[in-house]
Amino acid sequence: MSKFDHRYLEMAEIWAKNSYCKRRQVGALLVKNNMIISDGYNGTPSGFENVCEENGVTKPYVLHAEANAISKVAKSGNSSEGATLYVTASPCIECAKLIIQSGIKRVVYKDEYRLTDGIDLLARAGIEVEKID
Repeated sequence: MSKFDHRYLEMAEIWAKNSYCKRRQVGALLVKNNMIISDGYNGTPSGFENVCEENGVTKPYVLHAEANAISKVAKSGNSSEGATLYVTASPCIECAKLIIQSGIKRVVYKDEYRLTDGIDLLARAGIEVEKID
């Protein structure tokens, strides 16, 4: 764990504040060779109204911060192979699958999501997973 790990996670926390979601705001930074190559926060797809919840329930099409960061770097034509993902909450199972397929080798997170199947899958895939308090 380096001082940069803490700094990047702090930056992900700041980035999470861009989310319009009321129930939970999550931020993610994708870092490769000590450079931020992508960022993301949870929210609705481009072109949709920035309202994540309806009657207190998160809409099914809301994108997670990790998915936004991964799709953004893919759209830019850059590679996330070997990168580290800094995310304010541990990834869910769906995001874990995207992380594995995108070649990310390390995930650093702060808060644990209520389900641990995402981080369990990452560990099973040989991806380094670290929690920072």
